[in-house]
Amino acid sequence: MPTYRVWLPTTVIGKKMRKITEQNLYTVLLALVILTLVVAANAYAEGPEWPELLGAQYTLIAQHLFPFHAAYSGDKSLTNVGDTEETQTFGIYTGMKVWDHLQAYFDVEMFKGEGISNSTGLGGLTNGDEIRAGSFNLGTGPYISRAYFRYLWPLGEETVEVARGMDQLPGLEPTTRIEVKVGRFAANDDFDRNRYANSTRTQFENWSLWNNTAWDFAADTRGYTEGIMAGYVSPRWALRLGVFQMPTVANGPDLDSLLDSRGENIELTLQPNNYATVIRILAYRNIANMGIYKDAIALGRAQGTVPNISADDQPGRVKYGFGLNVEQPLADGGETGLFARLGWNDGATETFAFTEVDRTVTFGAQLAGNHWGRDEDRLGVGFVVNGLSPEHRNYLAAGGSGFDLGDGALNYGYEKIVEVYYRIRVDKYVQISPDVQYIENPGYNRDRGPATVVGVRLHLEY
Repeated sequence: MPTYRVWLPTTVIGKKMRKITEQNLYTVLLALVILTLVVAANAYAEGPEWPELLGAQYTLIAQHLFPFHAAYSGDKSLTNVGDTEETQTFGIYTGMKVWDHLQAYFDVEMFKGEGISNSTGLGGLTNGDEIRAGSFNLGTGPYISRAYFRYLWPLGEETVEVARGMDQLPGLEPTTRIEVKVGRFAANDDFDRNRYANSTRTQFENWSLWNNTAWDFAADTRGYTEGIMAGYVSPRWALRLGVFQMPTVANGPDLDSLLDSRGENIELTLQPNNYATVIRILAYRNIANMGIYKDAIALGRAQGTVPNISADDQPGRVKYGFGLNVEQPLADGGETGLFARLGWNDGATETFAFTEVDRTVTFGAQLAGNHWGRDEDRLGVGFVVNGLSPEHRNYLAAGGSGFDLGDGALNYGYEKIVEVYYRIRVDKYVQISPDVQYIENPGYNRDRGPATVVGVRLHLEY
């Protein structure tokens, strides 16, 4: 893919040169098209509505990994000598009503810092706010995270009041509707959501506890994609379909054409008892330029080299999987409740976009602080068991590496994680959360660990 170099004045941004890829230019063009259509629509509206600031946030996550036992280490191992790192994210979130049922959203974010061990050595990475750049130079400047239209087609007269939020305009929305989103956003904005385990900035920090890590959802390195989501939504059930662009290479920053590769997703949501229990059933299929683990092993043996999954990449390869997601409110208006996720993928084809997990079981609870006189505080406890397919573990045992894992060898065991956080609401805008994670068999390797990570999160939100 060609790369364009744009010279920017050093007096303005203090940079000599900034690379802008073809994909970034496409995103900027998409944003300009959205703004043009919004202005044109407002020209015909009785009273023009201007973009609203829906929210802003800053999150600092600092983590320390204590030294732990390791019989050996590889290039992608969790560092066993200890590490201390921090990440910072900044975000501004805007939206506007274009006309009666059409909304437009535009978000800008910025990331700085690094995850512990350079975001390697675990299936369930410890900091969900980290961007796993690898060898890609993403820079530390602002970037467009979301730029999309949202259309709501009412299928009845009943409405519900929704509050202002990031990527949520306030007002009345039809409870039964057809909903369509088109543009740039994150696949997990609409799929695999869970009330108690959904946001790394306010809830659990481990990747396996804010998402189903066996769902290798379409995304670029920063976690965003471009595509379309369409769904039927009603008070008791919903069905959503999504088709999104896959990266051109594993964990890559550039997105491929939907004609060449794509992530296809379908999710059924059931709310059988007046919004209490929620059950989500997810299925997905990815088509991309991926490798097959057993073929990579055979190729390495034939060449007398360590297997390399990317050397076996071929277009049109298919990966598929399933997920089950449950949330069960218990008390306190739903602020106290239980959650669980199950995830499985075929494990034969290369992990391409999210993280190296082929099977996962997670469960836990959130407890509201009113039980000890702190109404706005929250305590969360989560448990994780991650696993690999036989093909994936054989590849790692033969010395192969993915973008997360590679100890040089593997004495396989389930990766087991326990996380506990306590979110302290300082005031309306400020939260501080101490966090502890305990990990057995990091990277699925019985010859390494256990490892312990402690951290603190500062979250400012408007």
